[in-house]
Amino acid sequence: MNINHLIWRNLRKNLKNYYLYVFALIFSSALYFSFVTLQYDPSMDETKGSIKGGAALGAASVLLVAIVAIFLLYANSIFIKRRSKEIGLFQLIGLTKQRIFRILSAENLMLYFGSLVVGILVGFSFSRLMLMILFKIIGIETEAAMNFSSQALGQTLLVFCGIYLLIMLMNYTFILRQSILSLFRVRSSTETKVSKLSFWEIVMGLLGIGFILAGYYVSSKLFGGDFVSMFQLFGAMLFILAAVIIGTYLFYKGSVSFIFKSIRKSKGGYLDITDVLSLSSIMFRMKSSALMLTIITTVSALAIGLLSLSYISYYSAEKSAADSVPLDFAITQNEDADMLDRALTEQGIGFSTKKVDVIHVPADLSQIQDGGASALISSGGETIGLAVIGDQSVEKLDLAADEAVFTGGNDLLQKFLPLKDSGDIKLLSGGTDVPLRYLGLRSEHIISSQYSYGTMPTLVVDEVLFERLKASSEDVFHYTGVKITDPAKLDQANEIYHNLYDQMKGDPLSRQELVERQKLSMGLVMFIVGFLGLTFLITSGCILYFKQTGESEEEKDSYTILRKLGFTRGDLQKGIRVKQVFNFGIPLVVGLCHSYFAVQSGWFLFGTEVWTPMLIVMALYTVLYSIFGILSVQHYKKVIKQAL
Repeated sequence: MNINHLIWRNLRKNLKNYYLYVFALIFSSALYFSFVTLQYDPSMDETKGSIKGGAALGAASVLLVAIVAIFLLYANSIFIKRRSKEIGLFQLIGLTKQRIFRILSAENLMLYFGSLVVGILVGFSFSRLMLMILFKIIGIETEAAMNFSSQALGQTLLVFCGIYLLIMLMNYTFILRQSILSLFRVRSSTETKVSKLSFWEIVMGLLGIGFILAGYYVSSKLFGGDFVSMFQLFGAMLFILAAVIIGTYLFYKGSVSFIFKSIRKSKGGYLDITDVLSLSSIMFRMKSSALMLTIITTVSALAIGLLSLSYISYYSAEKSAADSVPLDFAITQNEDADMLDRALTEQGIGFSTKKVDVIHVPADLSQIQDGGASALISSGGETIGLAVIGDQSVEKLDLAADEAVFTGGNDLLQKFLPLKDSGDIKLLSGGTDVPLRYLGLRSEHIISSQYSYGTMPTLVVDEVLFERLKASSEDVFHYTGVKITDPAKLDQANEIYHNLYDQMKGDPLSRQELVERQKLSMGLVMFIVGFLGLTFLITSGCILYFKQTGESEEEKDSYTILRKLGFTRGDLQKGIRVKQVFNFGIPLVVGLCHSYFAVQSGWFLFGTEVWTPMLIVMALYTVLYSIFGILSVQHYKKVIKQAL
């Protein structure tokens, strides 16, 4: 038998063991090629708003290379260890390590590049679908044609050839370092099992939980006013990151074993078959996989958190635009307002206007501030510049001469400048103090964000007092809000607004334009983050699945013994289902907890809605992740069936 015949027979024999490896290759290459195809697609640079989508996708493709490379290298390490006995047999019959490496390399070459070709074809087929999804998200109406990019093909081949060389280097190093004896026992020594927990392992487990809880606690106080300088804020963020990552590692290294050991001890040594197949296995195998599980959990939490924040910004686009522009258009100059009025009238578009005079007055809010980050803004009695309007500009509001209310509150304000329900305010006008009784905060926005310093509320005072303050003010601003009465004609009105924009002298705003701009930018970010998050979800799920398939083969003899002792397949499968709930559920739950506290600490910086976007992302991630747990259970069922 010559070498070529041996390679061909060996390849056919191992195809059943390589199907997961082939899937990993096809999936990775299809994902990468379709993503890079978007980067070089001409329509990405022709989107409205002159967004350079290709540049953003190009930056994300670098992260995708790292994820794909780690995934393929890990998958290869699993399958090369599965063939350790076969490699040992080759050495026993007299083949040198270099000859064995050439045999495995020839097999891998056919599998790798055959799968790469299939993956590129699959990726090209799905590239148009991905482009359509992206255009749907960012709200652009254009044709998503299928364009085969030679640049994308060249980049994909270059990247995967580089990964292939790394795989070959890994295989060569593995074969070179292993002796014949170690090759026959490498699979049985991959997991370290210990009979009981030591004192230091218990301490390690408690420290892991303590570090995670400490990180959660500090994250909940991040923007609550406890950190009043940029140095303190940066230090707190570093502490949170370090505490959560270290705590997660210690959790898998000791906490899981400690918790399950306590459960076993509470049973007094009487364990049923479910306990044996689930608790006992998880106790020791998670400890040996602590580093891998820490990486999976941390990156999963990062993916869920970033996707949640980007979706919060996308989901809140309309509400944020409504807060910035209360009506359809916000005009800052009377001449610009007259120009827009004439143009709308000429086109027969009905509209209404709201005109409000605005002044800026320094104010002392120290008596009504209620913690938060206000120490950064007005500590020591320093004043804050406020936009002030009269109460006649607000419907159903009639204030006394010494009364005032705030209007235009939001979640960001409540975090950085939380206000009490009542108290005293001092306005500093013309060198004299004007004391006012503060009556509370109203949520509606009366004027646009050009006058209210973005997120700051607007102070409403009695009209007589406002006229007196206006008389002594150096600058009086004129806000004109335009509301289109027929929503069906809003697009036409916005087209007129865009045609007049260059002729306007002020700084006008369009609510619809703000919505489109935010959805365009955050939609692209959400697509990229979602794509990378989905990639990592599938790759990490595959890694855990590959690991479970390896464990099932190792435990096959144990299942045979249990079957001979009289346990049914149903008994074994029940224990296996519980085991997979722990295997996939613990990293998932820990990752969801990490992402929840990360999102809760700063979601208000990204939008106005938190629960709906965050729960949607978490639910979707959970469903997709659970698929791999179900596949693992199905694989175990086959192994149990074959055990007897």
